[in-house]
Amino acid sequence: MKISETDLILNPDGSVYHLNLLPKNISDTVIAVGDPGRVYMVSQYFDEVEFEMNKREFITHVGKYKGKRITVISTGIGPDNVEIFFNELDALVNIDLKTREPKTRKRKLKVIRIGTSGALQEDIPVGTHLLSDYAVGLDNLMNFYDLPMDDFETGLAHDIQKKTGLPFMPYVVRGSETLRKQIENEMRIGNTVTCPGFYAPQGRELRLPIRFPQLLEDLNYYHKGDFWLTNFEMETSAYYAFGRLLGHEVLSANAIIANRIKNKFAKDPNKVVESLIKKVLDRV
Repeated sequence: MKISETDLILNPDGSVYHLNLLPKNISDTVIAVGDPGRVYMVSQYFDEVEFEMNKREFITHVGKYKGKRITVISTGIGPDNVEIFFNELDALVNIDLKTREPKTRKRKLKVIRIGTSGALQEDIPVGTHLLSDYAVGLDNLMNFYDLPMDDFETGLAHDIQKKTGLPFMPYVVRGSETLRKQIENEMRIGNTVTCPGFYAPQGRELRLPIRFPQLLEDLNYYHKGDFWLTNFEMETSAYYAFGRLLGHEVLSANAIIANRIKNKFAKDPNKVVESLIKKVLDRV
């Protein structure tokens, strides 16, 4: 099946449209960050940086860490940006950009998100490093894809909708168990809620009244058996969904810089993020 020029848009140099990258720029291990400035926080630890690309919010550095080649890319904020990032990343490794046809042999990437997050439980202190086991998507992105969910995930999705009173059903998807086992030593394991915004979807109210003022409390108290929601942010569900749909190993590593239940915020959030970056690099 040949993919049309409007479905897969390429730049004049043959690079993919938004990321502005070529297949040779993608390593087997990809670190993904939201903040473009965080790319430099990662690549400062590289032995060398062999390639840099700046395009919109998508900043890319390719280099080696202790001899291992790694690509680090910023996505910007939100699941919509992750959709662009993941589709173009996969196209770079699994579509022949010259013939515009999917490759017969698929390449599986290891993609690790390193991002900031707010805790939903009192016993998760600011400064914690937390790996997401399951992600709960409160965004509508997967309404446009056919995401398979197992019985446990489907049951959780229905139950969360019922307990929170949301007018739509979330989607629930698990991350890579392989990557989690590789990285998890002395790190907290939790279940992450992905929100489609920073203010009302996360229970923040400034001048605009919010429609679900009890959402933060509902998420804090929600549990099904020993399944609790531990933190929330704005990208993990999209990462996990595309990892499943496209066949890549994906894990989200969260630097907890706020505890929303205790109303505490990290005095030095960059320190929390930098220590998580170093921990992930040493383990991948």
